[in-house]
Amino acid sequence: MVGEAVLAKRGTKTSGKAREEATSRAGDGSTVAERRYVPLEEESVPVRARGQEPGPRKDDAPASSGPQVSMQQVFGPGGLLEKCMFGGYEHRPAQLEMAEAVHDAFQTRHHTIVEAGTGTGKTLAYLLPAICSGRRVVISTATKSLQEQLYQKDIPFLKKHFAPELKVAVMKGRANFLCREKLHQMADQPMLKGMDELDAFRQIRDWAKLTETGDRAELTFLPDDSELWARLDARRDTCTGQKCPQFNECFVTGMHARAREADLIIVNHHLFFADLALKHDDFGSILPEYSAVVFDEAHEIEDVASDYFGRQISNYRFEELARDADMALRMLKLGSPSLLRRTQRIRERSRTFFAAFAARDGRFSFSRPEREAFIEQNREAYNGLSDALKSLETEFAAQTQKPEELTRLARRSFELRQELAFLFESNEKNYVYWYELRNKGVFLAATPIDVSQILRERLFESFDTVVLTSATLTVGNRFDYIRQRLGLDHAKERTLPPEFHYQEQALLYLPPRMPDVRDAGFQAKAADEIVRLLELSEGRAFCLFTSYAQMRDLFERVSTRVAYPLILQGTAPRSALLERFKNTPNAVLFATSSFWQGVDVPGEQLSCVIVDRLPFAVPSDPIVAARVRALDEEGRNAFSEYQVPQAVLALKQGFGRLIRAKSDRGVLSLLDNRIQRMAYGKIFMESLPKYAKTQDLSEVERFHEAAKPA
Repeated sequence: MVGEAVLAKRGTKTSGKAREEATSRAGDGSTVAERRYVPLEEESVPVRARGQEPGPRKDDAPASSGPQVSMQQVFGPGGLLEKCMFGGYEHRPAQLEMAEAVHDAFQTRHHTIVEAGTGTGKTLAYLLPAICSGRRVVISTATKSLQEQLYQKDIPFLKKHFAPELKVAVMKGRANFLCREKLHQMADQPMLKGMDELDAFRQIRDWAKLTETGDRAELTFLPDDSELWARLDARRDTCTGQKCPQFNECFVTGMHARAREADLIIVNHHLFFADLALKHDDFGSILPEYSAVVFDEAHEIEDVASDYFGRQISNYRFEELARDADMALRMLKLGSPSLLRRTQRIRERSRTFFAAFAARDGRFSFSRPEREAFIEQNREAYNGLSDALKSLETEFAAQTQKPEELTRLARRSFELRQELAFLFESNEKNYVYWYELRNKGVFLAATPIDVSQILRERLFESFDTVVLTSATLTVGNRFDYIRQRLGLDHAKERTLPPEFHYQEQALLYLPPRMPDVRDAGFQAKAADEIVRLLELSEGRAFCLFTSYAQMRDLFERVSTRVAYPLILQGTAPRSALLERFKNTPNAVLFATSSFWQGVDVPGEQLSCVIVDRLPFAVPSDPIVAARVRALDEEGRNAFSEYQVPQAVLALKQGFGRLIRAKSDRGVLSLLDNRIQRMAYGKIFMESLPKYAKTQDLSEVERFHEAAKPA
């Protein structure tokens, strides 16, 4: 078969001492980071076999030796990909260029950053070089859905045509997996609520007998916010690790075992940075050893890393502790009145404490003077919550029987006390302290103001090959912003030419005579423009907003003036809204930030994207304000170095929803006149693809008419 890999093993040694995961996770043995092979045929793609050698240092020789297939032989005209796909493959110069850049990074051990627009075929352009490298590579994606896409679509293709022996593992957070022991325990306990939950439990129990992974993504009938799943998942907080009677059959144990044997490990950014934070804190690790990383959708790294290198608690964590303690006590038949009073006291003290926060949704700064004032006014509630946690720990310690479940619950309680004290009593300079009220949740957090030094030390200086790629990494055709924010000092750069003909496929409409976005008349004028644009596009549009308030206001203004089906974010889960949009002719979706990226609707169903204003981050947001202040204190221009570049990348993401294939055509519109009249508007225009531009609605009409089938 064309492209089938023929492999020669070079060694079978394994190095590295055994490592345990965090104490609350299932145990994990040591692994090696690199394996090396020599392809025996010129038209073979070298992939990893089962022989193992010690992981590399930065000064090691290149990962592979012997004759190597070139990326030209794979991605070039008449190459292996074209032969495998029997004419269904179209040579893309940008894809070949990216594959060569990534291959070079793996072979000569350096970091590389590649901006690759939609249509480049970047997935294969990094997967094949990763396989060829002879190294264990982690592929980190932005979302779990992208993980599934890689595993279910791209990996089977590569295994069929290039690497039949390739071993790939998908790793997700523990809450994605069913806990067999909880399922077994719940079957014997009267803990189900109502017929719907009883029916769902029966379906999960039947599924557990058949599933190989235990991944809740297989349960299409289960809603995203299922309370039942929260009582059945394999979260570390309730896991007893190797002491669990189901440890060997555990789905999480199986996931780790597959990862230890894998050549490629597919994770999401959240799991990757959770692992990186654990390694630093000496709590073990989640991922096995690896020697190189590829970040897809790398523009999201700063935000995700900030979450995992910060601290956070919420009222939900206290409620979950009390709930899990009650469940454990009942299942262990230790639910004495005294112990149950302790868990109830945690609930009561937690609700009293968190009720002291202002009852208005939003994110607010929580500086040291503000925290001190809060404690002064709510000293009794603060001490009461801390004392309730300590009492639970003391009561558990006094038990004659000390099952592992109680030990872990006591540890959780202690960790919550420590986090609570840190968030109210510490004043580390590189953190911004804030709280957020969202629906019924109260979240208290400390977030690093600058993660560049953290990433420089723990990521870019710890690994010799890190590949970052995304469609949106440059601002004004330069990588300066993303490199500065991530601490990426030494890397090769590549901006790939677009695969789409944006000048012919997309028209950017900037309406004339729009008032300033801060003007009282802006919303009314914006509604007029949206209505006119929707009439010309016959619906089939995304209307994207920078705030929920603006979204809801314009939805109300527009909904009575157009006949097309309107869909409003927040009325159903994101996935359900997207499916409804795809399957509803002439639909219009009104949405905010979560639909600005990671959404793919190719074809004429999405023919127009309207953005209400330039997506500058809210300046009063505590994290944004702290980062602006830190740059100002260094004598730098925070607006031009941070706020404008951040907004440029966000706008590129939003506009990027429109053209997803070479046959797509559509209209983009920005209703914010600052892009034309402010000096910084030039940076936005230079950073966008070379769309055709107009301020004339009649040209928009002609563009849509020309796109209609004859």
